[in-house]
Amino acid sequence: MDAEITITELTPDLATAVVRLCERALDLPEDATEAAPIVDVLWPRASADRTVVGLGAYRGADLVGVLLGSLSPADPGVGHVDLVAVLPEQRRQGVGRALVARAEAVLAERGVTEVLLAGNPPCYAWPGIDVRYTPAVCAALALGYRQDRTAWNMTADLSYDDSPALRSTEAGERRLAERGITVRRAEPADLPALAAFARSTFGGTWDGELAGSVGRAGAGCHLAERDGQVLGFAAYGSSRPSWFGPMGTDPAAEGSGIGGVLLRRCLRDQRAAGLDRAQIGWVGPVPFYSGSAGARIERVFFLYRRTLPAA
Repeated sequence: MDAEITITELTPDLATAVVRLCERALDLPEDATEAAPIVDVLWPRASADRTVVGLGAYRGADLVGVLLGSLSPADPGVGHVDLVAVLPEQRRQGVGRALVARAEAVLAERGVTEVLLAGNPPCYAWPGIDVRYTPAVCAALALGYRQDRTAWNMTADLSYDDSPALRSTEAGERRLAERGITVRRAEPADLPALAAFARSTFGGTWDGELAGSVGRAGAGCHLAERDGQVLGFAAYGSSRPSWFGPMGTDPAAEGSGIGGVLLRRCLRDQRAAGLDRAQIGWVGPVPFYSGSAGARIERVFFLYRRTLPAA
């Protein structure tokens, strides 16, 4: 069947067709319903600061599978496969294998020596492969990828008024105010200071994720400051509307209650936008989110990597 598959580069005019395919090909409802923002963050938005590889698989004139990949902005020798989606009726016929093989070849031409099936922050849709996508896990292993990490999301329930995730922050904000700490919504003018704080305090790519949250429709950020100095932030919607993060508090201010206040302010925004649950993505401190918002571990992801054979 492989001979019947034609792989071509995706062009911007195909964005709508790619979204429609993903709506059918992403098996988990929480992913299928966000197909449009997923494609947006992995393709046009990601293209602003890194090389993106977009491939379509065709049988005749019909688009039956897509792949979006990218180069790591931090290490040009590392490439990522960010999305593979194949129509249900076309699976187990070599479509996914053909897409990944072509992506590996294209990435290798750009100097990549190692490919990751893992999120490529700041523009990513998942940390890795959700374990419930069992055929994708099996395909990764069959293609020679090895699992090297596990990540997880936590779910905050926003579906009812008395949810722990929606607890009032008024008392906490008063206590912070007594210490000279102001909590407010971040505005675009705050982004340079927020980005500088994130880079200097935490490193990584959180500055880029903040740029995808502050002042963008369907996203937002809240900050804590004292005497004009940022002490913490919490953001949501950078990668997907239903996802919360990143957030961070100055180590010197940990234990002050800033984190819980910022977290729940964001979750209330997401509930006001019509969401009944929020995904706290790529979680680190499980006890904090459990205690501050009643969140529970729900989505688990395997992350894979493969060293490409020498040319």
